[in-house]
Amino acid sequence: MKHFNYIGAGPYCYSNSFSMMFGRDAPDIAVIEFATGSPFGMQLVGGTLPFFDPYGWTPEAGFDGALEAMGWLSTSESGGTPQEALDRLKAALATGPVWVGPVEMGWLRHQPGKDGPMAADHYIVVLAVENGRVTMHDPEGHPFASLPLDDFMAAWQAETLDHGQPYTMRTGFRGVREVAEEDIIRASLPEAVRLLSMQCTQHLPDGTLGNAEAAEALAAMIEGGCGDNLRGHLIHFAIRVGARRLADAATCLARIGHADAAQIASKQAQLVGSLQYPLTLGLDDEAATTLRQLGPTYDALLAALRNAG
Repeated sequence: MKHFNYIGAGPYCYSNSFSMMFGRDAPDIAVIEFATGSPFGMQLVGGTLPFFDPYGWTPEAGFDGALEAMGWLSTSESGGTPQEALDRLKAALATGPVWVGPVEMGWLRHQPGKDGPMAADHYIVVLAVENGRVTMHDPEGHPFASLPLDDFMAAWQAETLDHGQPYTMRTGFRGVREVAEEDIIRASLPEAVRLLSMQCTQHLPDGTLGNAEAAEALAAMIEGGCGDNLRGHLIHFAIRVGARRLADAATCLARIGHADAAQIASKQAQLVGSLQYPLTLGLDDEAATTLRQLGPTYDALLAALRNAG
């Protein structure tokens, strides 16, 4: 199937939040996501929790490199007591919106169905703190959402997440040089090769598998009985974001003339995206077969990127 660019909804919380902070000078969302390195690999965290992102990778691992590639700087702060964090946030808001995260998505009660921690990370842009409420742009689809301060602080503490620091925020976003989008993509390629090579080791619970091994192990798990939690994680989040990341990667690679790598990334996007129907309908054998087709594509993409120089 010929690659065709996707535009639409998807759980791109940190890339959308970055784009809001960049304003009119923001690169395309696909380029921002590409620069974080997120499309380049697959991992089965702890041998049980699948993500279509690189082995050992977390969002924070890609932020500073992405900002550098895009020609931007920001100041990151975290930690302290709840009151110190709140005072820091209020002071920063005096000069404009503040990028905040990770937060525990389950405490964001303005989102339907959220009623407590669920070990899911999220990123938002805070606009104001006043009258006991926090007003935010939540890129999950909730502009100007309002949340009681207690719920926001519980979310911001992030104690149920396995990465990130409590009360993390970024301010002082400033462009220090103009970088063409194609040059951002090119500058991000060495990190893509490193991630596909599974050289990221800073976030590795015991039993974590990557790339082809992760795909094979997930296929076996699904064949052995796909529980409700695993199925829900896949069909509500992991497949949606994974397929979009790969589709955007294919689009970005094609923009700089890396046709072979773009074709492989597009094939990966098609395979991951095609998991949605069988897993939603309980056709688990079909999903397992697709995952086994996905496994070898990671080495193929790595070879294509290396050949492209």
